[in-house]
Amino acid sequence: MLSYRNIYLLGTSHIAQESIDQVKEFIEAKKPEIIAVELDQKRVYALFHKKKLSIKDIKQLGVKGFLINLVGAYIEKKLGKLVGVHPGSEMKTAIKLAKKHKLTMALIDQDISITLKRLSKSITWREKLRFIKEIIKGIITRKQQIEPFDLKKTPPKETIEKMIQMVKQSYPNVYKVLVEERNQVMAKNLYSLMTNNPDKKIFAIVGAGHEEGIIKILRGNSR
Repeated sequence: MLSYRNIYLLGTSHIAQESIDQVKEFIEAKKPEIIAVELDQKRVYALFHKKKLSIKDIKQLGVKGFLINLVGAYIEKKLGKLVGVHPGSEMKTAIKLAKKHKLTMALIDQDISITLKRLSKSITWREKLRFIKEIIKGIITRKQQIEPFDLKKTPPKETIEKMIQMVKQSYPNVYKVLVEERNQVMAKNLYSLMTNNPDKKIFAIVGAGHEEGIIKILRGNSR
């Protein structure tokens, strides 16, 4: 966990029991006044109502955005089944505890529709072909580029950094939309919360790949 002024930022794995436990422990022990999560209204609704993608979503997300979301959801669901944790359970836990303790909730991420539309427009054919090539290569050679880690825990910082750098180098436009741009959005929203509530403890929960980037932006904005 990283902290800056009155913000405590926890980087999580969306399918790790360890992340759920960390969320519970911080809220119960430290009693923050504000809970901020890496979600938007649409994803909160989907998280609690088990909304599945349908053909109607193509009109809103675009064909490429729809397919990207479908593939991502499928992979996360399969990994979640391996460890017995539903994807996003740590976020769901935070929201439930915020309601239980009557804490202020803040949704700090960009609207998922905007993100997927930006991704479908930005991703290049070279990145698409590289993705297909790497999948085929992985199936044939079964060579691991990342050291194995316990899925029940948040990946080590070294592993997260390595994964981020791999995405940045191989898929620069994917990195820009999914990581860099969203870091800016979330940091901006957290900065607003921080400056408008200087005497309140803010507990922010984001994916581990966003933790370092968001803190760096917050520190830069505050100079």
